Amino acid sequence: MTGAKEDMSSTSISIGTAARALVRQCDNAVLSTMYAEGTGWPYGSLVMTASDYEGRPILLLSDLAEHTKNLERNSRVSLLFDGTDGLDDRLTGARVTVMGRVAVTTKPPDRFRYLARHPSAAAYESFADFNFYSIEVTKVHQVAGFGQIDWIPAAAYVFGSSQGIDFGMTEAEAIGRLNKEHINIGSRFGHVFDALTGKGWRFTGIDPEGCDLRVDGRVARIQFKRPVTDFASIRASLNELAENKNIS
Repeated sequence: MTGAKEDMSSTSISIGTAARALVRQCDNAVLSTMYAEGTGWPYGSLVMTASDYEGRPILLLSDLAEHTKNLERNSRVSLLFDGTDGLDDRLTGARVTVMGRVAVTTKPPDRFRYLARHPSAAAYESFADFNFYSIEVTKVHQVAGFGQIDWIPAAAYVFGSSQGIDFGMTEAEAIGRLNKEHINIGSRFGHVFDALTGKGWRFTGIDPEGCDLRVDGRVARIQFKRPVTDFASIRASLNELAENKNIS
């Protein structure tokens, strides 16, 4: 077992990258808040999630929900992301707990990325009692399997790039172009889909580190080998992955 690392060494950064990849891959988590009525009992609930370009979780919550009432009193939360589904021994799989403070977000990219990831949420996101929230990460706890346990500081978890705003301006266009071009299964990078079970996969999100896809209730993620900055680098990364069939 590794110790509780709080430094910015290359090891902690690589561990932070792995934790962020799992958070981006999952589309749901267990949200823990402090129960508002009583003496501070923890309260757990299932929530649907997305993430911003830096890897911070995004939520859509109703004011009527118990967890939102709890947040009005105490904004501290933790989110458990579970990457163990399908394993014979789930304790050997990876899971990540993100701790931080929650706040309402009105950033257009946060709304876009959440609704693209969860299209059914469009039916009620405009209701007056629903708001989008972002988690300002304080620290992260990652269990990557037996003996692989680390505390990760926020600075090593959050994707350190100043290109988020510029990238957000091109994401919607890139998704539209990719989904159109993948209609043609003969496209060079269309073969990326061959590594995914079933048909009908569509891109729902693109961030500097990878792409998110969805078909019905199933989600998948394609992790790039290196960060991308524009549509040309996205296309190049997908071509490279298609050739190697390297899909996460």
